[in-house]
Amino acid sequence: MNNRFQKRVILTQEILQKISKIDEFKGLWRGSIRLSPQILGRLKRSVIITSTGSSTRIEGSKMSDDEVAKLLQGLKSAPPKGRDAQEVAGYADLLGRIFDNWKTFKITESYILQFHKILLSFSDKDELHRGKYKTTDNRVVMIKKDGEEVTVFDPTPPYLTKKEMDDVLFWLKEETKEKSSHSLILVANFIFEFLAIHPFRDGNGRLSRALTTLLLLKAGYTYVPYVSLDEIIEERKIDYYWALRKTQSKHKTKNEDIALWLNFFLDVLLEQIRRAKEIMDKDQPEKLLSEKQLRIYQLFEADELSVSEIEKMLNSSIPMPTIKQALSRLVDLKLIERIGVTRGARYRKL
Repeated sequence: MNNRFQKRVILTQEILQKISKIDEFKGLWRGSIRLSPQILGRLKRSVIITSTGSSTRIEGSKMSDDEVAKLLQGLKSAPPKGRDAQEVAGYADLLGRIFDNWKTFKITESYILQFHKILLSFSDKDELHRGKYKTTDNRVVMIKKDGEEVTVFDPTPPYLTKKEMDDVLFWLKEETKEKSSHSLILVANFIFEFLAIHPFRDGNGRLSRALTTLLLLKAGYTYVPYVSLDEIIEERKIDYYWALRKTQSKHKTKNEDIALWLNFFLDVLLEQIRRAKEIMDKDQPEKLLSEKQLRIYQLFEADELSVSEIEKMLNSSIPMPTIKQALSRLVDLKLIERIGVTRGARYRKL
């Protein structure tokens, strides 16, 4: 089993160059970061909102970042209602704990089961199986336009789930101790196997992204809490699923090869360090913005703008939900402020 994990990683010059660039920035961040604790704290809080919105939307949630922020602000006074809200609350809780306690957290079965319990802690429908491996098959399916259900991938059956999780966790522990493989390859390899096993009835995708963040932090990539990894994956959602499904199609075959998945994973990390480098070099919050968010930010001069006015100025080239998410992001970063709380709210540059 351990040999299979090793053999399916075929290193190319392209992969090695990507790893080198990421590691170069890793050292640069640790040696040169000058941002104040207040700015870093603000960025971390913003990333929890952005990552929570993105990670849950990848799995089908409809909540915007603005709605996520409002929900999290009101959690102490009222429990979340509805599936989307409950999943958002659980992911934000787990991610916040990882950001605060990653040095003491470990990648073991007991921790992973606890993480899953936290992830689904607000979800009424998941009460019976949270924190427990699956007991029934959980095929990954696609619903065609005519309603036909097509199996995309058959994960590990329930009776083998614990054994295969034990195998990959033992492999990760040994490889980390021996340092025979680069940490980024280990993370990509482990997360791919986790998703292939699909050990839980629900929450596998969200938990895989939280585990990715934890593994990167434990490997010394300490800039991770300040640029949302989940947001970048959401922006590349089609590529994410394509790389994952194509790689899964060769899972446990003689031709098993995770190069496609590994390249996607490294490309996401390269985009993350690009954004982190701009934060470090310029100390300008606008450098955190995606291309669409920056376009919307550049519309603000001296005038106040409503959502509908922004949509009109963009000639409907950016969908309304994306505009709302972008505005929420700009407010979080203190680049603009919201005037009013109703549908007629307007925004102006700070």
